[in-house]
Amino acid sequence: MTSTVSAATGNTSTAIYDAINASNSSQGRTAAVGSDAQDRFLKLLTTQLQNQDPLNPLDNAQMTSQLAQISTVDGITKLNATLRTLVDNSSQSQTLQAASLVGHHVLVPGGSLSLSQGQGVGGVDLAGPADDVVATIKDANGLTVRTLDLGGMASGTHTFSWDGMADSGTAAAAGTYSVSFAARQGATAVNASALELALVTSVAQTGSTVSLNLGAMGMVSLADVKQII
Repeated sequence: MTSTVSAATGNTSTAIYDAINASNSSQGRTAAVGSDAQDRFLKLLTTQLQNQDPLNPLDNAQMTSQLAQISTVDGITKLNATLRTLVDNSSQSQTLQAASLVGHHVLVPGGSLSLSQGQGVGGVDLAGPADDVVATIKDANGLTVRTLDLGGMASGTHTFSWDGMADSGTAAAAGTYSVSFAARQGATAVNASALELALVTSVAQTGSTVSLNLGAMGMVSLADVKQII
């Protein structure tokens, strides 16, 4: 009888852990599983005590081990519920922070540069410090309109502005251009990524992901924002 009860104990423990893992999708179900696990354990322990071998009764070590086991299961259940609450709160906090960006301009990865009223603003993200950074602005046909020498820059995110003048000395037409960068530290090339300026018009949340609506650029993740202007 003792061996039968021991096998039942192992099977019940496995069922309890499986139920706890499956309950992660719902706090309500997590609490219910925790209560159910305790009920199962108490029934199992009672049955084990009632059917133990009188000549070889369950010793204190075995009893303590089983009590520790149910305590661990109960602790895991509560930990799962706590983690779920923290994740939900973090998601809500992130959404509130993103909502405050509506109406603000942000720099996000992108190679477009909009010229309006003789002014264009963009950004560059440098992987390391550079002695010299050069921006090359091209039109829709891929022809170079302006080459800007931005000088030396530290690593990180930087903004730059274009006065709308072409290398020929004439004013460029308003519209959308492309921009790329070449950066060097001595004789070594430095990775330089173009950043695009865009206006945040709205915020959307899908599950735990918060996205920003940047108009013509579409939806981008909040994590992609390099700088708020």
